[in-house]
Amino acid sequence: MSPSDEATGALGGAGGLLTIDLDAIAANWRRLASKLAESGTECGAVVKADAYGLGVARVAPALWTAGCRSYFVALLDEGSALRTLLPEARIYVFNGADRASAPALAASRLIPVLNHPGQLADWNAEARKHGKPLPAMIHVDTGMNRLGLAPADVADLAARRDAFEGIHLAGVMSHLSCAEQTDHPLNREQHTRFRDALAALAPAATARNSLANSSGIFLGPDFHFDLARPGAALYGVAPQRGVPNPMAQVIRLQGKILQTRVIDTPLTVGYGATHRAERGRRIATVGVGYADGYLRSLSGNASAVLGGVRIPVVGRVSMDLITVDVTDVPTHLARPGALVDLISPDHPVDALADEAGTIAYEILTALGHRYVRRYLGGPGS
Repeated sequence: MSPSDEATGALGGAGGLLTIDLDAIAANWRRLASKLAESGTECGAVVKADAYGLGVARVAPALWTAGCRSYFVALLDEGSALRTLLPEARIYVFNGADRASAPALAASRLIPVLNHPGQLADWNAEARKHGKPLPAMIHVDTGMNRLGLAPADVADLAARRDAFEGIHLAGVMSHLSCAEQTDHPLNREQHTRFRDALAALAPAATARNSLANSSGIFLGPDFHFDLARPGAALYGVAPQRGVPNPMAQVIRLQGKILQTRVIDTPLTVGYGATHRAERGRRIATVGVGYADGYLRSLSGNASAVLGGVRIPVVGRVSMDLITVDVTDVPTHLARPGALVDLISPDHPVDALADEAGTIAYEILTALGHRYVRRYLGGPGS
């Protein structure tokens, strides 16, 4: 039995196989950590959104084994679940704390990222209940205009002697808007604004401050500060545009051929009759669709790989199915049960994202749970 036959057999009734290489994720973290070590910067990991859709229950322990000790999530529930997995980790929650979430954040020893004066007040109130300062990170907005303290808020905070009474300042952070574009002028502007905010907030001088995301790491040591927060690059996404991707590929997505047919007279394929196949074309139907996160915008734009041959996705992506033109693939390879590579080293996630007119982040986080998931490597492998 060939490896492909074994993989097909493991699918059962599922339409696709998603293979996730935990050792590649760990290797990507070590690569970034090595790059940051020159600056004396700690390498954390962003594992929000179920580790970008790849399964935090498997990804986070693999990162811990690789040496990662600081993790970032978006939501309280994500942080609480991660605390169960990693009892000793430092876990930061991007969305911060309010009156309703503060008790649970404190109980799980999570570190909220405080984004506006109201969150500071609510966290200070929670600290008073405990009778001691509680750790938090302060988020200052340097140009994203999304979350974070505005410059006027920073000035007000700097002028108040009681501002940090209930807060053990774990660090100050900001978020870069255009870091994947290395020559974008906003990168340097944000860097300057961040340094100005750190100078204004005296306790920040002894805190672990953070500016660089995945792409920010590649802007150079000036952007590294004390703690970096790579996310997408850990999962194989290219951190910079227009240059070779230095990260190891992490996922392989394969769809199972359910049926093949030969078009013996010119006919249309799929909903809306958007694709017309000429006589003699061979069409394979694959059991993956937009319900599996294979985006509808890929209709008529995407390509896949079968038997080393690049093949076009033709017609519309439907809920459970796509159709591909396998005319140029040997017949014995394009058979029911064979697996078509939708994401692979020959067609990485960034390439599929380009075909969909989106970013690789959306592709990863959209991958559903109808695939059979196979993990390679990781702790105990």
